Amino acid sequence: MGFLFILIYIAIILAVIEINVTLFILTGLEPRVARFQVISMLTATGFTTGESELIIDHPIRRKLSTFLILFGAFSLAVIISTISSILSDNFYAVEAAYVVGVLIFILMILKTPLLKRKLEKLFEHDLEEHYDISELPIQEVLLTNEDDQLFELAVYEESPAANKKIADILSPDDDIMILFIQRGEIKIMRNNCNKEDLQPGDDIILYGNKQHIKQRFNKDIEIAENRKKEELSEK
Repeated sequence: MGFLFILIYIAIILAVIEINVTLFILTGLEPRVARFQVISMLTATGFTTGESELIIDHPIRRKLSTFLILFGAFSLAVIISTISSILSDNFYAVEAAYVVGVLIFILMILKTPLLKRKLEKLFEHDLEEHYDISELPIQEVLLTNEDDQLFELAVYEESPAANKKIADILSPDDDIMILFIQRGEIKIMRNNCNKEDLQPGDDIILYGNKQHIKQRFNKDIEIAENRKKEELSEK
């Protein structure tokens, strides 16, 4: 009976994972990222990756993650307790089976297109109503279109952009904005970027249409990627 309870409880955990993956996806998270982060929070492993910032910096996802972390700790305690008393008959397999049924029912409802649309609108309204834009992650604020891109470009001596002004590189039709130039410890911000000659060692933070960025800085990107590969191979 104890082994049956463990199997049923594992089914509960799997159902909780699927429900939360669905909810995270509805907040705008990619499915592959959502699944990995849900499992990470539930098992308390791997939640220090860069992708975890997508959870921490988003107010609604933070609430969901709090439940997952607490549920993960509770689940570990339940499984340990079950194993330690495996010879006892005091298991509630039938009751646990009912819980599995309820969770599967909730998951099926969440998968319906109508409820998905309503929840997406509810999450969006909650963000707009209760949270300032500064509280949201960059991805949620800037990367609202699949063509949007935030790109860091390193300038080297052989880069075509080296020793040129941004104003001389970009045309008025380019959907590209220079957020800032990182020059050692100095950060040159927005409008001032156009007046500066780009120097080898600069890191340019670009924001705009990914195709425009690729076309305008194609050779610079190629050089930067090759140099990074060389630097990695030397280590």
